[in-house]
Amino acid sequence: MTEAADAGSGDGKQGDRAVPLARGLSAKLLLLTVAFVLFAEIFFLLPSMSSFRIRWLEERLSTAAAVATILVQGDPATLSRSAQDDVLMAIGAKAIAVRDGGVSRLLVISDMPPHVDEHIEIANATVLGSMPAAIDTLLFGGNRMLRVHGPVGEGDKEFELILSDARLHKAMLANVRYIAVVSLLISFFTAGLVYVAIDRIMIRPIKAMTRSMLTFLSEPDNPAGVIVPDKRSDEIGVAERKLSAMQIRLQRMLNEQKHLADLGLAVSKINHDMRNILASAQLMSDRLRMVKDPTVQAFAPKLIRTLDRAVAYSENVLSYGRAQELPAARRRLRLRQLVDDVHGLLGLDAGSVIEFFNAVDGDFEIDADPDQLFRVLTNLCRNAVQAMAGVADSAIVNRLTVYAEREGSVSRILVADTGPGLPQRARENLFTAFRGSARSGGTGLGLAIAYELVRAHGGTLELVESAGGRTVFAVTIPDQPVRLDEARGSLRRPA
Repeated sequence: MTEAADAGSGDGKQGDRAVPLARGLSAKLLLLTVAFVLFAEIFFLLPSMSSFRIRWLEERLSTAAAVATILVQGDPATLSRSAQDDVLMAIGAKAIAVRDGGVSRLLVISDMPPHVDEHIEIANATVLGSMPAAIDTLLFGGNRMLRVHGPVGEGDKEFELILSDARLHKAMLANVRYIAVVSLLISFFTAGLVYVAIDRIMIRPIKAMTRSMLTFLSEPDNPAGVIVPDKRSDEIGVAERKLSAMQIRLQRMLNEQKHLADLGLAVSKINHDMRNILASAQLMSDRLRMVKDPTVQAFAPKLIRTLDRAVAYSENVLSYGRAQELPAARRRLRLRQLVDDVHGLLGLDAGSVIEFFNAVDGDFEIDADPDQLFRVLTNLCRNAVQAMAGVADSAIVNRLTVYAEREGSVSRILVADTGPGLPQRARENLFTAFRGSARSGGTGLGLAIAYELVRAHGGTLELVESAGGRTVFAVTIPDQPVRLDEARGSLRRPA
């Protein structure tokens, strides 16, 4: 027990230490948000690069078309070589041509490259279809020649442009850097907003529940350790309410266990003295047998049986509310005589306001442990007498009746009284110690003990009826199963 307590205390102390920031939920949430946003940006980066490449080429082709339109209306031959170089340098091209009516005209030309690496028909270029070429240009471009052609505007002319991809490669790298910076800013900004929101909505309540659990672990009997749930309707609110209910229930159970332990210790201390007192009473009761007075001879056997049961029960008491019961020593017994013994123990004389009726047939037999069944019926009858004892009106019928019935191999004993009935709280905790008492100051142990003893017989104890003017408890005990080998052996024995 001490080792377990020390281990639990050690766990609580370790849990009280602050969690490092890098390992906390907040830091993990922040990093995950940044990573997810960056992943989303990377996922959309490829189509973005492909779209950027198409737009860049369209702009260059549009500029070349504007230059070509001016040159077509004039005379391209009048342009000097330096002027042609300036025009081509302005748009980064090597040559500009126009196709009109199936006839191609080379308008401006610089150093014509020996070969073209890629032909691009801009009218048919799509974002998805151009993604491989965009990736290739971004990673390996800068020294390739491109031929871009296609119509511009609403006219029938088709323009053609030959240019190096060096500027395109540089522009794409700049665009990727821009997207990366913007993505990082978006990631951290989004992560910050998500962190603040989640911290207020989830992290703080979870930390509060964790603190409450650690406090409850170190001091389970301290009411301050019970969490006060918020009026939230989400999962956190449900968890807080369930945790609070569980802590309250555990505190109640711990208090009951402590109460049991304290009282059990007190009972164990007086158990030895009680046995000595009962032993002395047994000696005096034995002397009563020698008295010839008829009245003494009438009640002496009942007194002796009662003392014998008290001594046997006292010897088995180990702690309060718990007795180390021996296995039921079942015998065939006449129930009516046992009920008469219970009646004698209740102290109901002829002038009592409570009537007792033993309605059990004289030949009714039951298969049970006599001492344990006596304790069961005594508890039930004593509870009934206590419930009816507070009624002083002589016009009210106070009657306790015990009767029995048998169905096959099952015996059923019914204890009925005309008392006020059980309150709702007692019915909800009927066979629970310290919670099933029907009267103020009661412990509720009587029904709990009776329930345990009946179950040891393989039977049931139940409340059949409880209303104003009638309360009925039923004890159902099945007979012991017959062993076929023993039954056959008894049949083979000679008479």
